[in-house]
Amino acid sequence: MLNIIKNDPWLNPYANAIEGRHNFYLKRLSDLTQAGQITLSDFASGYLYFGLHKTGDGWVFREWAPNATEIFLVGTFNDWQRQESFRLKRMNNGIWEVKIPSGRIHHEDLYKLHVSWEGGSGERIPAWSRRVVQDQQTFIFSAQVWEPENRYTFKHTGFKPNCSPLLIYETHIGMSTAEEKVGSYNEFRENILPRIKENGYNAIQIMAIQEHPYYGSFGYHVSSFFAPSSRNGTPDELRQLIDAAHDMGIAVIMDIVHSHAVKNEIEGIGRMDGSYDLYFPRDPNRRNHQAWDSLCFDYGKDEVLHFLLSNCKYWLEEFRFDGFRFDGVTSMLYYSHGLEESFSSYGDYYNGHQDPDAICYLTLANQLIHEVNPHAITIAEEVSGMPGLALDIQSGGYGFDYRMAMNIPDFWIKTIKEKRDEEWHPSTIWWETTNRRADEKTISYVESHDQALVGDKTIIFRLIDADMYWFMSKLTSSSYAVDRGIALHKMIRLVTATTINGGYLNFMGNEFGHPEWIDFPREGNHWSYKYARRQWNLADDHNLKYHYLGDFDKAMIQLIRSVPNFQALPLVKIWDKDDDNILAYMRKDLLFVYNFNPQKSYSDYGIPVPAGEYEIVLDTGNPHFGGFGLNDDTIHHFTMYDPLYAKENKGWLRLYLPARTAMVMRCLSD
Repeated sequence: MLNIIKNDPWLNPYANAIEGRHNFYLKRLSDLTQAGQITLSDFASGYLYFGLHKTGDGWVFREWAPNATEIFLVGTFNDWQRQESFRLKRMNNGIWEVKIPSGRIHHEDLYKLHVSWEGGSGERIPAWSRRVVQDQQTFIFSAQVWEPENRYTFKHTGFKPNCSPLLIYETHIGMSTAEEKVGSYNEFRENILPRIKENGYNAIQIMAIQEHPYYGSFGYHVSSFFAPSSRNGTPDELRQLIDAAHDMGIAVIMDIVHSHAVKNEIEGIGRMDGSYDLYFPRDPNRRNHQAWDSLCFDYGKDEVLHFLLSNCKYWLEEFRFDGFRFDGVTSMLYYSHGLEESFSSYGDYYNGHQDPDAICYLTLANQLIHEVNPHAITIAEEVSGMPGLALDIQSGGYGFDYRMAMNIPDFWIKTIKEKRDEEWHPSTIWWETTNRRADEKTISYVESHDQALVGDKTIIFRLIDADMYWFMSKLTSSSYAVDRGIALHKMIRLVTATTINGGYLNFMGNEFGHPEWIDFPREGNHWSYKYARRQWNLADDHNLKYHYLGDFDKAMIQLIRSVPNFQALPLVKIWDKDDDNILAYMRKDLLFVYNFNPQKSYSDYGIPVPAGEYEIVLDTGNPHFGGFGLNDDTIHHFTMYDPLYAKENKGWLRLYLPARTAMVMRCLSD
């Protein structure tokens, strides 16, 4: 019996389905590796074969296009004309090839395929293109030859991420600049990486790396899966950025999109050879993602597995990414894409609505990624709660290292929108921040990019709203909304970050309460970049209150990093009382105490804790963090003896707990 079933008796009724999925994975693994004669990594090396490659005596180009009747390589090197010397020859298994002598193709030449099929023809960007650029006058995308004489050489080749715990700074290169423009890899490396290091985060998660035609898609409508976005610079500049991050001890996780592809045929891989079902299902109902207006992959095809698994290996090997956050996993797992399903019982995960081929692909992807790099990190963005997603494959899981704790940001938004402050019940906060499967690690977060997009609001803006525009200056009087928002923003982040069992994530700028939503250039805003950037000056200006939040975030992250294996320490609830809005819990010798009450401050509030001496190591009410300084953080506190707790070596710690504050205390006794 698989461990996933042994460890969760509630899964026993679904043992056949769980074991069936695992056995299907084993069979597909055996098929792809020729019963173990080759490794999965050997299988996933398509990027070394397909596409354009420089050889000792010239160039070779290959493409998989079984439905094509004729293919020519066209580009700036032949005036975009179909010439006989650039005609591809049909090989076996739908593969086409052309060999071109040296001197006919050069670095930075532009090229495409001209593909003919029964009943039609058209220009296509090759599916395995490693660089795709857009003409700034015509806005036309073309593949580009990228073979510089001096390729970037990595200085750090054996980097190992620090996952104790994993502290992720989610980023978008283009909108990382303060100017109203598209930011570059170089600007990010020079200006933003030092900020991230200074703030204490040990990983960045980069969005929108794979080339995408529409900037406003946030990178989620991918057209060229092997090409890093040329909007931000060259492939070597991306390599240099990753190398610099490693030099700072920062892991680099890529936001990878294998859940769907852009519909575009001219720019993307839709109808590469004139057929609708090359990489996608034959059934249009399964091929078209109605909610996303995109194309879904057919994960049952060996060629699609070859394409996607090779894509995973490519980014690991060629760019030294340290792993991936897989986007849209829920959409992959279910034929319904998870839409209009409740997921209210275990039966909803094993009722036949799941796509076994997609589940198998995700398992194979995790197997491959960790085979290529045993230290790699994989994270699933998945909302349904599918059991085993972040469990090791041998135990019957799908092999992800972490899953996103997507319930937590939803909980905070719902609480802020629908609950009066008096109804912020500690028992509910504790449940939502710690409710997870014991055998699966999660990435906890208050808000990712999802909560910051136009049409939504960031947490800080939900708390403060329009007062952010008028009362965030330290040179003028404050407002109740600002004082309340700053206080709760710190408490929300503290309880979320310190109850983790895996890692914590913050979206770029939200650590200091970036005031506005993200809105990419589009027709509706007159193609403006005003809201597709980050106003770092707000955090740097000490006449404004934003730096309070940023300084607190830095102190919080430093505290977490100061404790070895913080995420693995037992999380013990000490006290929760909804009537008082008080919550307290411990991790080893750290005590976390919260007073969520909006009005009541408590004097000599008693909490039973391990006997000893306690010092305050972090206080949201400290004036350095925009608090009112109602506690003297230099005073040490001692427990009071109680015969009822003596056998447990506990006593009463009596504290002054100001309204809307939290503090972290360290027990100094052995």
